[in-house]
Amino acid sequence: MAIVMGSDSDLSVMQGAAQTMDDFGVIYEMAVVSAHRTPALMVDFAKKAAKRGIKVIISGAGGAAHAPGMIAALTPLPVIGVPIMTPTLNGVDSLYSMVQMPPGVPVATVGINAAKNAALLALRILAVNDKGVQEKLEEYQDNLGKTVVEKSKKLTKIGYKEYLKSMTP
Repeated sequence: MAIVMGSDSDLSVMQGAAQTMDDFGVIYEMAVVSAHRTPALMVDFAKKAAKRGIKVIISGAGGAAHAPGMIAALTPLPVIGVPIMTPTLNGVDSLYSMVQMPPGVPVATVGINAAKNAALLALRILAVNDKGVQEKLEEYQDNLGKTVVEKSKKLTKIGYKEYLKSMTP
């Protein structure tokens, strides 16, 4: 498992992927790999990832957001792109860069700044061949459902006005 980003300024978003992997006990490597500032490093990373035992790559990038697509062009591994929100176009530029890949170079892309969902998708891919990860995902999903049921019970019990008050920090 690898988590890469185009700049250390993306780390505040990409920590969501790392934290999710930590929560699931999955080992990963994390690096800054820029398609524009360190193209040779990016090529080396992508071409050698499978040989190093990486199974899935999560790549976060903002702006032109070329890293996920370029990595996908250089490796047979699944690449999940995380478009990073930018001040100029609010991440829409990053999103379009990832979802508009040409035929033959797929990048699975999650929502803008959705690094946690990228990690959960990566875990689902890993779970195909890892029963332990699959079981942890099933438990995670069960807990999501339980949380919703508890919130619904609370809403019914105290009403929407008090519920909203309880949500305010």
